[in-house]
This record gives sequence, structure tokens and C-alpha cells, in this order.
Amino acid sequence: MNLAEPGQATIRIKNLRLRTFIGINDEEKQKQQDVIINVLMRYRVDPAIEHNDIDHALNYRTINKAIINHVENGHFLLLEKMVSEVLEIVMRDPKVCHAQVEIDKPHALRFADSVSITLCDQRD
Repeated sequence: MNLAEPGQATIRIKNLRLRTFIGINDEEKQKQQDVIINVLMRYRVDPAIEHNDIDHALNYRTINKAIINHVENGHFLLLEKMVSEVLEIVMRDPKVCHAQVEIDKPHALRFADSVSITLCDQRD
């Protein structure tokens, strides 16, 4: 687990529930399914604290809107691909130092609540 460094803030988007086309079976390709997205983002918070201004903070609302638009309008065969693309959206913001994205596909397996995949990235 990558711990936040001093001067970094951690922002979490928890349990973002969306519907999209996800899967390889014919039924999955034609009927939207629920996914649950969790995002963790870290960024250097000192400028935001110093200036008390949104222009110096990480605008998580903008990132959230981009995720919603991409997932709800997308068609994905693999959960891995969806997670990778959502992570790319998060990392587009140059303020993000580290990000982790986990997406759950509820009821993907019999007797299991969900299947999830997690990917992370960070800037050097």
C-alpha cells in the first residue's frame, strides 16, 4: 500500500454506482450492468491550503464527471480495460501524484457479491 507523503492530501470517491455495457457474453453486450467504482487520489495540498482557492486544489468534481461520462457511454469487454481507462482519466490531471482505481462488477460470479480489479499509477 502506497502511503501518502507529508504535504499530500488523499481524496476518495467512494462507491460511485454506474451502469454500463461490460462483458464478453452476448447478453452482457446488449444489457447494461451495474458497476461500483472507488477512486483514491493523492495530490500536493500545500498550494490549496496557502491560497484557499479551488484553482490550487484538485477538482475532484471534474474528475468524477469525466468518469461518469466515460463509463456510462462506454462498451467494455473486460473489466481490466475499464479500470485502466478510468485510471487514465484520473491521471490526466497533472495535480494527481498517485491514484488507485477499483471497479466491482456485482454478481459476476455465483455465490460471490462481486468481482473487482484494482490498478494504480503514480508520477515519478
